[in-house]
Parts: sequence; C-alpha cells; structure tokens
Amino acid sequence: MGKLDCVRNRCDCCPGFRAKFRPSQDLQLNAWPKPQGADEVDKTTLSEEPVKEDILIIRSIDPCIEENGSNHFTDKYDLMQRKIEPQLVVRRGQPFKIILRLNRKYDHEKDGISFIFTADDEDKTSYGQKTLIAAPLLKKPDKTFIWNTVLDHETESSLHVNILTDPEAVIGKWKLDVDTKKIDGGAYCYCWETAIYLLFNPWCKKDRVYLNSEEWRDEAVLNDTGIIWRGTFNRLKPVIWKYDQFDSNILDCSLYVLHYVGKIRGVKRSDPVQVTRGLAAAVNSADDGGVVMGNWSEDFDEGTPPTEWIGSKEILRRFYKKKKPVKFGQCWVFSGVLTTICRSLGLPTRTITNYSSAHDTQGSLTVDYFLNEEGDLIEDLNSDSVWTFHVWNEVWMCRSDVDEKFDGWQAIDATPQEQSEEKYQVGPASVTAIKHGDVLKPYDNAFVFAEVNADKVYWRYTGPTQPLKLLRKDTNAIGKLICTKAPGLYERLDITHIYKHAEKTLKERHTMLKALQQSKNIFARYYLNEDFNDIHFEFILKDDIKIGDPFSVNLMMTNKSKSNDYTVNVLLRVDVVNYTGNIGETVQKRNFDVVVKADSLHEVSLEVNYFEYAKKLMDQSTFKILCFATVKDTNFDYYAEDDFRVRKPDIKFEIPEAITEGKESIIGVSIENSLPVPMRRGEFTISAPGFDKPLKIRVKSAVPPREKAMVKFSFIPPKKGIYSLAAKFICREMDDCDGYQVISVQYSRVEMNGNAD
Repeated sequence: MGKLDCVRNRCDCCPGFRAKFRPSQDLQLNAWPKPQGADEVDKTTLSEEPVKEDILIIRSIDPCIEENGSNHFTDKYDLMQRKIEPQLVVRRGQPFKIILRLNRKYDHEKDGISFIFTADDEDKTSYGQKTLIAAPLLKKPDKTFIWNTVLDHETESSLHVNILTDPEAVIGKWKLDVDTKKIDGGAYCYCWETAIYLLFNPWCKKDRVYLNSEEWRDEAVLNDTGIIWRGTFNRLKPVIWKYDQFDSNILDCSLYVLHYVGKIRGVKRSDPVQVTRGLAAAVNSADDGGVVMGNWSEDFDEGTPPTEWIGSKEILRRFYKKKKPVKFGQCWVFSGVLTTICRSLGLPTRTITNYSSAHDTQGSLTVDYFLNEEGDLIEDLNSDSVWTFHVWNEVWMCRSDVDEKFDGWQAIDATPQEQSEEKYQVGPASVTAIKHGDVLKPYDNAFVFAEVNADKVYWRYTGPTQPLKLLRKDTNAIGKLICTKAPGLYERLDITHIYKHAEKTLKERHTMLKALQQSKNIFARYYLNEDFNDIHFEFILKDDIKIGDPFSVNLMMTNKSKSNDYTVNVLLRVDVVNYTGNIGETVQKRNFDVVVKADSLHEVSLEVNYFEYAKKLMDQSTFKILCFATVKDTNFDYYAEDDFRVRKPDIKFEIPEAITEGKESIIGVSIENSLPVPMRRGEFTISAPGFDKPLKIRVKSAVPPREKAMVKFSFIPPKKGIYSLAAKFICREMDDCDGYQVISVQYSRVEMNGNAD
C-alpha cells in the first residue's frame, strides 16, 4: 500500500498517532498523546506523555468566500453572505480556492495530505455513485483523478489549495475531511464544519448545462425576479414573480425537494435530465407529497388562493419548515416555484407561457369538441380541453441521452395534468424536437407538441345513431403565442417560432402530418363543411375592457350573393370560464332569426353589463364568447368561439427621486376603483428589497367608484443594485390586481467626516 493510498483510505495499520478533529467537537481515536501544535484538541482528554511525533496539524480552513463567490457567481447566496458561519457555494467543473492554516511548515518529503469529500445527505456513499471522492494534494493536476486538489502556493504556516471538481460531479451539499499523515508515522483528520454546496455550472464548457450566451446566463441563472404572463391571447396580463433563489433556506430546501421528494439520489444528481425530470414531479403534490398542492376550484378557504402569491420564497419556506404541501397553486405557481429551485441549483431556467394551450388527454394530437344543437358542450363526450394560457418551464442542457441535435432548451412542467411513467411530470422535452414533430423522443414530446400545435375540431352530435357533423376544423387555434421574459429587460419575448413553424405554411402542415404518423392513436381526419361561400361571418369582440365596464359581442354577416336573400339563425352566448377551459355559469345568451339581404351587411350584437357578470366571474375574470349560426336551406353551420378577459386596474407606485442603500425610503402605492360600486375591505400585499416576508397593509375605508385606494410603506434597501417592487391588491369585490416597479438603488456616499451627503 502506497503512502497516498494509506492516507486516502484512512488505513489504521500504520503505527503512531491518528486523531480526528472537529472545531466544535474534539474526538480522540486512541490513547496516543497530543501531537505538537494540536492546540485545539481538548487538553483534559489527552495524556501528559511526551510528544512522539510532529504530525502536520490543520488549525483551520479559510473558504475564501469573497474570491470564490465572485469567480463562481455565487456571492448572492445567503449562505455566502452570512456574517456568522458562512458556507461555501461553488459550481462544478471550475476551480475554487481554500487556505489551510497549519501548525508548522508543510514538508513535501515527509507529509502526506488527502482530501475526502462526502455527499452529506447520502445514507451510503460510494466511489461508484460519485458520492465519495478522495483526492491527494498534488503539485499539478492529474487526469487520472476525478477531482483534483492542487497546491497553488505556500507560506510558513499555510497552504493555498485549488480544488477542481468533475464537470459531471454530483450536485448537492458536501462535507470535507482533510487527512494529514507523516510517512511511516501517525495520521490526523480535520473535519471541516463549513459545508461545500456544489451546483451545476452554465459557465463551464464541459458541464452539460453550459450556456454560451452571457445575457441568458445572467437572466436564466442569476436574475431573482421575473415576469409571468397570464390573461388571454388578446389581453395579456404580465405579473411580477419573485424567484428569490439566493435567499435563506432556499438552496437547502431545493436540495431537500430533489433528494427526499424527487428521490433523485447518488449519481443521478449529476445528470440534468434526471434532475429536472425529478423536480417536475416533486414540485406538485399529486403523487409524492411535493411542494405545492393544486386547486382549480373556487374554494381556497383552507389555504392561499393561487393569485395571491407574489413569489416562491414564502411557499418554499413553508414547505421546508413543515414538510407538507403548501396550499394552493395553479400552473404559474408551479412554474414559478420550479424556476426558483432550478436556478438555485445552477440550472439555466426560464418561465414560459403558452396562450390557447391544448390539453390532449388521448394522445391523438387533436382537441375534439362535441356540441348539441344549442351549441352546448356535451360533457360526457368531451375530455380534451384548451387552457386560456398555460405556464411551464424551459431548462437549457445538452441531451446526451438522445442526440446532440436536440440540445438546447428543454420543456419541463410541474403542473399535474397527465401521468408520465406513473408520475405527474412532463419533460425534459426537446423544444427542437417539438418543432420538427419528433414526438417519440423522450420525454413527453407528444404531449407538449399537442399543447402548442394540436388541431381543434368541432362536431355537432345529434344522437348515438346519427352521424357526427363536422362544424369546424381550426388548425390555427392552438399555441397562438408562446412567450417568456426577455433577457435583461422587463419586456415580453415572443418565442413561438422556436416551438413551431408559422401557421398556414407548408412546413407547419408537414410537421403536423409527420407527428400524426408517429402517433399510435391517430384520430380520423375529415373534410370541412360543404362548400358555401355566399355569406361571410366575422366575429368581433372588443379586447380592452376594464372590469366594471359593459362590453358587447358582435357578429357581422356579409351576403356576397347578388340575388339571393338568406335566413340565418344565430346564437350568441357569454359564459364565465376558468383559464383551464372549464365553463361556469352563463352570463347571457340570445337567439336571433334574421334575413340577410342580397349584397348587404347585417350585424347582430349582445350587450353585457357589469351587474350581469360581476357575481359569476371565475378566476382570471375570463369569458368564453360563443357564436353558433345556421344558414337555413343550405345545410351550412358556422361556429366560432373566443376567450375574453376584462382587465383589472393596475397598481401604481410613487417613487422618490433617489433611493439610497441603507437609508429609509417612503413609497406610495395606489389603485383606482374601476367598478360602479365601492371597494370594501381592501388590502395591499407588498414585496420590497430587504423584506424577509411580504408586507400586508389594509385600506382603512371603502373606496368609492373612480377614486383611489392609497397607502404608503417604508423600506431600507440593503445594498446598491437594480431591484423590483411588487404589489397585489384584493378586496371583497375584486381580486388578482397586480403591479410592479423596477427601481435603482444608489450607493450611500459618505464623506470623510462620516456624514452622509
């Protein structure tokens, strides 16, 4: 057995002294006397015999927090900023520095030093699972070692050591023991109480999550605030979301979710494919007691309504404290929390919104609706649905499990919709594969393909013995807009083109056909209605209506015939609907029998006022507008529908001219009452830099129509930088009102006499 092997394996066969030292807990492994210089060892537990050996003793280890934090882009982590017992957060595949403080000068000829790294949360560590690593101190890197510990330089009483981890290392919390041994003598072990948190490294070219774009690294890894788009395709609703991936307990909670909930352990934690798939399952509570419990009802009495969350921090802290699912979430909450966890672990992640998102339950790549003669959906026949919007995530990685052409952004989704491999999880699904119709590639590509590119087909059902009549086949209704936050800007970035070819192009239809040919459940494709072009229908809906205002639904009918009049029966209907496509109460409907004269235009309209829709609104304040028209004596039917949202008033901020670090700033927050009735029991929820948890401020009195609810709050920004203020407002008459403001915090300049400017 060589001298390095003996140290690395902690062999007890060697004669002489061997002891283990922890700064807060001294441990003597045998009765040998204290070695010279081991002053930290408890004197009462050692004999007073003369020192037999001058073993090299490590007195302490300096984690070089500032230098490592800057080099590894980890200086924002709360673990690194702690004044008491900071922990070391670094990224794999990139050297980090530590300084060993010694009792004497290191003797290259007689002293052996070995570093033992152990994955802290693994019950059984092993070399095979990459959870136990031994590395001797070397003068230069050696490719035969998985990890390298290399002497950079030395002084009389210290060693400056660079530690280079494997770019395929297991991510997580590691502990370090340093063994020192004198040749043909005793050994000593220093157990370092500072933990090493090892993360994925998008800056390292050999890491599978390497991302070449600096602006996307800054956005998808380091940005702790984002925007999630909700609303409808014709009335987008940007909502601020605080990811807070660097805050206290967030990294520890993320690792707990990965290991104990997602069951991703051992060498699997080195693979971004396995990690992201496990996290997609672990963030929802559907089958494993994960972080967030979904709720798509209107009853949130036992928890927090999804629209009231302002970010991930409070959710993750609650979960980490009680180890029970947090109530409640919907798709943007699942996505926001998943973004936080992924970014905290070093995975480049962005939040994606898909408008008019198909939920294909049969794997047919079509969304089929069956209606009766009144235009009502027949619930027993309908299992597919279209969500007004759906939010998921993308993570950047190399797909070494399939083919390099599928590298890049991968879709993952924690919202529990359909099971995949007996768990509610989606992805990672290559966005490139989705665009090109490769739906059989892992994981869940067919499901995501349908979400963005399914065909929407409407059938009229008149009984079990009657043939179905195809009312309409819409190839452009799904995936109307796919977007994310632009890097470095609080603006929307349209990424529809990376998921699909442009609608109505040959490439798009070819891709759809290719995908259908791969599906095991190909739904029959039929032709559209009989050819009838005399009457042109145009469904018109104003798309900028504030809540409280009336709105109208209009159908324009143009008779192109120069000689024929036509009688048309029209049904216009307005239903409330939630964003997942579930229809609630009917607000208003009306039938029209009209004659459209030859070569003329005829309009019918349906008017809806606030008092008709106010008490029936569901989440997101969204309506389903439906038009069903039959041209008599022609066997022609026209069907159209659209989603429509009344816009909530925006929260406004009054910001002082200058905001300075360490100084109190007073901010005004207001919202106008757009309703024709007073707003009662109003409450603002506010997040600002330096707040450990959101601040809640009640509005003292009712707010009359067209007047403003106003409050003020103060905060002390901890340091210079660009931050965001976020606020939500709820009252008895209205909820889900949002606002945000980006602010710049300046340095606090102090003159020589100590007085601030």
